[in-house]
Amino acid sequence: MIDLTREGDLWTVTLNRPDKANSVTPEMLARIAEIAEEARGRAKVFVLTGAGKVFSAGADLEAAKAGLAVDPVWERLSGAIADLPCLTIAALNGTLAGGSFGMALACDLRIAVPEARFFYPVARLGFLPQPSDPPRLVALVGPARAKMILLAGAKIEVEEALAWGLVDRIVPRAALGATVAELSEAALAAAPDHIAAIKTLSG
Repeated sequence: MIDLTREGDLWTVTLNRPDKANSVTPEMLARIAEIAEEARGRAKVFVLTGAGKVFSAGADLEAAKAGLAVDPVWERLSGAIADLPCLTIAALNGTLAGGSFGMALACDLRIAVPEARFFYPVARLGFLPQPSDPPRLVALVGPARAKMILLAGAKIEVEEALAWGLVDRIVPRAALGATVAELSEAALAAAPDHIAAIKTLSG
């Protein structure tokens, strides 16, 4: 359910459970975290995307009932991505929901297709967001808009997400791969320590 493609220094991780809207299980999250940890010092560009028309609907329903919402694997995953010294890109092939926000928020860049929608219904479901998600969200969109997403449970359309800074570019579905390739060119041509230094300087 998690596919890894390596093209030289470009690593692409694909959530591949389209029949379940790429809802994630503990095993899927642990596998992505493991790949991100392996990529440290080996990848120059790390890409997250999904199969089908939804990036991820969040936690698998049965897994959520079994306690996935409070599992530390979420923080392991987002921390592993955030700690990568390379360029990280979330290529959002569709809607991003729930706890799956964390892996996208941990990336340097987020690009999305026009059909993407964004919502994180923790207030309605009675869960707290993962600890690192609110500060990362606030850093991107500001405190009031973060509360709009987390407390008001607002569903954000992609154009609004772009205006808020939640996503960095909207691209047609057919151009998603080409856009990732374009955004990866400079990093793939650079030395790893140079990438890491620029990333540190840019916060």
